[in-house]
Amino acid sequence: MRLVLQQIGSFIVLVLVQVLILNNIKFLGIINPYLYILFILTLPLSINRGLLLFLAFVLGLSIDIFSNTPGMHAFATVFVAFFRNPIIKLLIPRDDNYELIIPSMKSFGMGQFVRYAVLMVLVHHLILFSVESFSLNALGLLFLRLFFSSIFTLLLVLGIERLRLKK
Repeated sequence: MRLVLQQIGSFIVLVLVQVLILNNIKFLGIINPYLYILFILTLPLSINRGLLLFLAFVLGLSIDIFSNTPGMHAFATVFVAFFRNPIIKLLIPRDDNYELIIPSMKSFGMGQFVRYAVLMVLVHHLILFSVESFSLNALGLLFLRLFFSSIFTLLLVLGIERLRLKK
């Protein structure tokens, strides 16, 4: 029950931080961090896949409603959630307690968590920015936004994980 309450709190805090603070950061028109993806990254591995996809949809839709973006965040978060478990299985060796793990620096180790977070953030941002631009005309701008927004998002994600690690 404690884990469920923590996840609900995490969901609410991440959505509020995203829509009230981070959506207002548009440095040079190319940097916009999307910290809300941390919710998907840190859901337990034992979560039912249908519930994972539903939570990803609700998370993305919440951001879409407050950001006035018709379904772009919902699509990107569901896409990332769909491929989350296969990516984890590819990057993280299995052990006996695999299903009980909650992805974090503590459970995965720093190197493996960084690889996992980098891949997930890059995929999320690539999908989000591709759907947003819906054109290959500005491919250079797309890659600039992907690169800089991903770096800024990763710095936030890894910083929060380092703070959690110290607890």
